[in-house]
Amino acid sequence: MMQVQGYGAFIRCLLPVSLTGGYRVTFAVWLSVHPDVLQKAYATWWEPEYATLELPGVLANAIPPWGDQVMAAPAEAVVQDQGQLPYITGSRHAVLWDVLCREWPHTDVLSGLP
Repeated sequence: MMQVQGYGAFIRCLLPVSLTGGYRVTFAVWLSVHPDVLQKAYATWWEPEYATLELPGVLANAIPPWGDQVMAAPAEAVVQDQGQLPYITGSRHAVLWDVLCREWPHTDVLSGLP
């Protein structure tokens, strides 16, 4: 978690992408959130309430191979495992929703990574 003056409040989340053959790649991303959401997350991060944490926000970084198509896309993140960061699980943005719901060929996703 971080809040940067002039830029906003951000929470690290995980973005799972399903690949063909039953594989998955998971990107670590920043979710831009309202400062009140950041404060709530901070207050519950190490508490039992973390299990029910829901984070509305917008994706704060580009993800290869979708690049800027998903940057600033509205997204929702929830905790799926108390030992992990919240996962991006939903979006009303067509491209990000597609990223979350489709199964992608390995080469389409992995070829864009360093």
